Amino acid sequence: MSEQKEFLTYKEKPLVRSGNTLYYGDMSDKYVIMLQINSTKTVNNLLVADDVTVQLLLTDPDVSARNKVVKKSEKKGLYEAMDIGAIWLQRALNDK
Repeated sequence: MSEQKEFLTYKEKPLVRSGNTLYYGDMSDKYVIMLQINSTKTVNNLLVADDVTVQLLLTDPDVSARNKVVKKSEKKGLYEAMDIGAIWLQRALNDK
């Protein structure tokens, strides 16, 4: 019997972290967002993301790694990165 893991969600989509990389969206959808934390800074004794790369990716396994990136941007802070990522993902999934 396999157990299904519960994931954190943001705007009703899964949000999974692996090291300095976060994936936002459902891997069974056509697109997901990948957020790569490039640098961090300390604010009030708390380590927070500073520079973040946001990428809208195709999930199709038949597409080469080079062609998976649909959009890419650099943002200051995780909030800005998640904000633009959520917009990109919603628009891409609605354009089916």
